[in-house]
Amino acid sequence: MELNDGNLQTLTEFMRKTLDPDPSVRRPAEKFLESVEGNQNYPILLLTLLEKSQDNVIRVCAAVTFKNYIKRNWRIIEDEPNKISDPDRTTIKANIVNLMLSSPEQIQKQLSDAISIIGREDFPLKWPDLLTEMVTRFQSGDFHIINGVLRTAHSLFKRYRHEFKSNELWLEIKLVLDTFANPLTELFKATIELCQTHATDINALKILFSSLALISKLFYSLNFQDLPEFFEDNMETWMSNFHNLLTLDNKLLQTDLVSNAIQFLASVCERPHYKHLFEDQNTLTSICEKVIVPNMEFRSADEEAFEDNSEEYIRRDLEGSDIDTRRRAACDLVRGLCKFFEGPVTAIFSGYVNSMLGEYAKNPGVNWKHKDAAIYLVTSLASKAQTAKHGITQANELVNLTEFFVNHILTDLKSQNVNEFPVLKADAIKYVMIFRSQLPKEQLLQAVPLLVAHLQAESTVEHTYAAHALERLFTMRGPNNSTLITPAEMAPFTEQLLNNLFKALALPGSSENEYIMKAIMRSFSLLQEAIVSYIPTLIGQLTHKLLLVSKNPSKPHFNHYLFESLCLSIRITCKANTTTVGSFEEALFPVFTEILQNDVQEFVPYVFQVMSLLLEIHTSSIPNSYMALFPHLLQPVLWERTGNIPPLVRLLQAYLEKGGATIASSAADKIPGLLGVFQKLIASKANDHQGFYLMNSIIEHMPTESIVQYRKQIFILLFQRLQSSKTTKFIKSFMVFINLYGVKYGAIALQEIFDSIQPKMFGMVLEKIVIPEVQKVSGPVEKKICAVGITKILTECPAMIDTEYTKLWTPLLQALIGLFELPEDDSIPDDEHFIDIEDTPGYQTAFSQLAFAGKKEHDPIGEVVSNPKILLAQSLHKLSTACPGRVSSMLSTGLNAEALQYLQGYLQAASVQLV
Repeated sequence: MELNDGNLQTLTEFMRKTLDPDPSVRRPAEKFLESVEGNQNYPILLLTLLEKSQDNVIRVCAAVTFKNYIKRNWRIIEDEPNKISDPDRTTIKANIVNLMLSSPEQIQKQLSDAISIIGREDFPLKWPDLLTEMVTRFQSGDFHIINGVLRTAHSLFKRYRHEFKSNELWLEIKLVLDTFANPLTELFKATIELCQTHATDINALKILFSSLALISKLFYSLNFQDLPEFFEDNMETWMSNFHNLLTLDNKLLQTDLVSNAIQFLASVCERPHYKHLFEDQNTLTSICEKVIVPNMEFRSADEEAFEDNSEEYIRRDLEGSDIDTRRRAACDLVRGLCKFFEGPVTAIFSGYVNSMLGEYAKNPGVNWKHKDAAIYLVTSLASKAQTAKHGITQANELVNLTEFFVNHILTDLKSQNVNEFPVLKADAIKYVMIFRSQLPKEQLLQAVPLLVAHLQAESTVEHTYAAHALERLFTMRGPNNSTLITPAEMAPFTEQLLNNLFKALALPGSSENEYIMKAIMRSFSLLQEAIVSYIPTLIGQLTHKLLLVSKNPSKPHFNHYLFESLCLSIRITCKANTTTVGSFEEALFPVFTEILQNDVQEFVPYVFQVMSLLLEIHTSSIPNSYMALFPHLLQPVLWERTGNIPPLVRLLQAYLEKGGATIASSAADKIPGLLGVFQKLIASKANDHQGFYLMNSIIEHMPTESIVQYRKQIFILLFQRLQSSKTTKFIKSFMVFINLYGVKYGAIALQEIFDSIQPKMFGMVLEKIVIPEVQKVSGPVEKKICAVGITKILTECPAMIDTEYTKLWTPLLQALIGLFELPEDDSIPDDEHFIDIEDTPGYQTAFSQLAFAGKKEHDPIGEVVSNPKILLAQSLHKLSTACPGRVSSMLSTGLNAEALQYLQGYLQAASVQLV
């Protein structure tokens, strides 16, 4: 792409279209940008746009597009082409810092992120002048520019806090300190002085304090691994100013400091060293009365968030977001004080709780906030230990949770009007949810129909909490590892539960509510066959929802639970009656076709998983509707995205399992394409195991004559990869493959194909790979395949008895007995430790495994061999009968005593003897 006005205009037009809400306009524009991003000058055109466009929306759009482009493509991945040309890389690094610092804040943040991504890969070796360029900007005096530099430096250096110590790391930190430490210290001093100069200007202080916060983070990162000499020499400067900041009393900044101050108190009171500070009853009473109780109140800001910004309220309240709230801090302080003073603190607060509940009872309509604070206080007091999976796991024994539930929580849940006092209803639901492990089962069962009723509440927070509480209750374990609440106990409420959950998705603000969709998934999973009669109606609603969200996927968790719910519908219904698979295909295929045609990248991996599940359920030959899609699955563009690879391989495996013969007869021209996929996958360290999954299915299910002409080439490709890059993962997969080949086609065929590539190759593979490495094979099915394959080599391959390969017979048997009896060798060479991490391309749509689309582990040998040790004994007996005396003499000369003892045990168990 040339750097000219025409191309800038074209890019501008397509950028504008990517912002269009209409998917028929937006998607083709996204496709166009995707198709041209591999061209030279594409990123330079984006940078030109974000610098020179007159339209601010286009500038921001170009900045976001550029950052995402860098995320996807900057890292150079072994085995894959370089996606950004070297001249473009040089131009980007020469211009991006200057551009970032001269851009408005919205664009600056995007470019700062891009610099961090590039810096992670290229700094310092390939970008040595980055820091010098940044440090010179400290002199500008413009805090917009200075904060841009500090933000970027922070994102570059914060990894020093968690990196392993190494020489490379020390050298990098030293280089950073030589360039950065002194200018940072000077900037720190200058900023402190400016704070004193502008002590009465709130706007100036906000900017200066944001700079000081970033400077402090940088100081922390640079001192994390060790205390550098420079900072040791300048400790007085840093520590005296830090002390001044900690004791600063500026009225203009106090509003933001309250929760931090309470949080500080909470962390101090938990430490035995400071216990004496809180022992006095007056001190405790004063903290409870003056600090905790006032900050437990439901403030007007909380009320606004509850009503108008429910998503943020839920995130803060349920998930504990990063935003510190006064309530959260006060709650932490209660827990901290209870660590050493549980009795006195509980006694003080019991009085407050009773008085708050008394105020509420006088006039509920006006005083409802008193009850809200009382519930929050009880929750804080009672909670000693908590997990996401079980809620509160350890409670304050001085608080009677059951009594409080009956007297104060149940009344709100039983209220006929679910829309009255929504905050108190949400409090009551949350109480059930977090104390679910402490409340007796009968009270939980009493709560279930009440929670189902609250799914109809107008308040988004209230019906979301109801869905979340039900979902958590349904995951509780009872005796014998079954669910605590059984499908039989749910029978009276099943219809209302399913109706209300699906109706809740139609309530304003909840059309893509992830908590509701997760509750639908969990209800299906709990109820199992009890949902079968409802599925014909519900599947229509689920597919309609899928069609809507596929236009513009924006809620990844919601989408994931939606696909899980589809998988459960299919599994449960088809378990009862496999012929119903056709009706699911009728319902889903039109939507799936649209998703695949529009290339909705977020959904494509899910579609492949659901299609695999459907195809695996079929009992007869492969349906025509699947065969029509088969050629499209081999298109290279689909295999470029790492998130597609695991589900696509599984889908192709399902095709081979159900229709190997059909492919051989009606799509033989596609076999080279199938082998092309295998070739691409085994060339990659990250995906080679997927290539072997595919090849194992080809060997197992394709008719022999359909692949005979390709077999030699397959082995040559594997040997080429062995020579270029021999990793432990590859060796393990290779061993399973060659043994499966031996099981399917016979040991003689295996020996002949090796020796046809190069004379004596079979012996080299046994000696250099199988004998020394077979102990590394893991997994029961994989071990079984290797055991049966090696047994065949030992007992059904004449070359092992009559040629120079005979010397390998006893060591191979010894290795096989080791596979049976010795622990697995899970050691990995040092240079491979991080291979799976480093080789996985970052920033692409990740593959999200659907739990309920799970594939059963397949055993290609099956019941033919139930015990490989018995098979070995029987096969050796058969061989010794054919060659009397030979087997015994080979055993006596080469096998060690321990292995011989194990072998005698196998022979006894099989009731056979050697001749």
